[in-house]
Amino acid sequence: MVSPSAMLAPAAPSFVADDAQAPSPEQAELRDGLLDDPAHIDPKFLYDALGSSLFTAITQLPEYYPTRCEAEIFQTHGQNIARHVGPVQSMIDLGAGDCVKAERLFARVRPKHYIPIDISADYLQAAVERLRLSYPELNVTPVGQDFSQILALPAGVPDAQRLFFYPGSSIGNLNPENALAMLKRIRAQCDGGGLLVGVDRVKPKQVLEPAYDDALHLTAAFNLNLLRHVNSVLNSDFDVADWRHVALFNSARSRVEMHLEAQRAVRVSWPGGKREFRIGDRIHTENSYKFTPQAFSDLLQRAGFQDIAHWSDSRGWFSVFSARA
Repeated sequence: MVSPSAMLAPAAPSFVADDAQAPSPEQAELRDGLLDDPAHIDPKFLYDALGSSLFTAITQLPEYYPTRCEAEIFQTHGQNIARHVGPVQSMIDLGAGDCVKAERLFARVRPKHYIPIDISADYLQAAVERLRLSYPELNVTPVGQDFSQILALPAGVPDAQRLFFYPGSSIGNLNPENALAMLKRIRAQCDGGGLLVGVDRVKPKQVLEPAYDDALHLTAAFNLNLLRHVNSVLNSDFDVADWRHVALFNSARSRVEMHLEAQRAVRVSWPGGKREFRIGDRIHTENSYKFTPQAFSDLLQRAGFQDIAHWSDSRGWFSVFSARA
């Protein structure tokens, strides 16, 4: 129940911040994003244990085409992809999740060392236990890391013949400037190796928007769970019932956007700060940029990659790029 005073929200959002107690880096990032105008939360916070499980379920939805399109590409063109990738000593899986996508490639690229990296370390650990039972000969080194900030491989990963695997169009969560910076970080760590990356392509909004706003509302649950995760990190008091999921295609920026929209005037507090949201105010939670093949090839070249090849599904909705360092 919203109090009468809350309903009388000011004409503009109000912000309060008290730095008496230094926050952790994660808390500072969340606080700064919530106090920004417009408010935003980095999409990496979508992936706590529950969020990761919800996303795995989303990939099974009929509306969510990227997973099926990518799987079709690997099934149809897997031999040619493996030939272009070449020998692989170490396979570094960025945003590994349940590791299933990488596992499907093991028979073709035959890595000796598999390094899955994911921000949700607990969720990753369960997947790694399964892999160690199924592939006892494979050296598996899981890494719980926010690789959007820093990409640091564990000691003992050979320098030669590294394959960075970045599937599922996750590169699209980064704005073009940050995507280029990420690709440059990868390029700097894979001399003599390469990158295998999934890229979602530009399509009509009638295809794109349902993929992020499905009939079963799983994506809505995924987005709303973000608030629960923020509460656990920031000690804030978001009430999920105050918010609704919004997804839309921004054609001018060639990206699908996800937001959380206040359904009523609310005040959200955390230790040392608070913010008042008016009805209809939004928190921007994710972008998913869509590319033409030429635009993404140009991005790879700017990052220093060469010998670039790509394969698409039968409808031309999705592409997998292989690029050599």
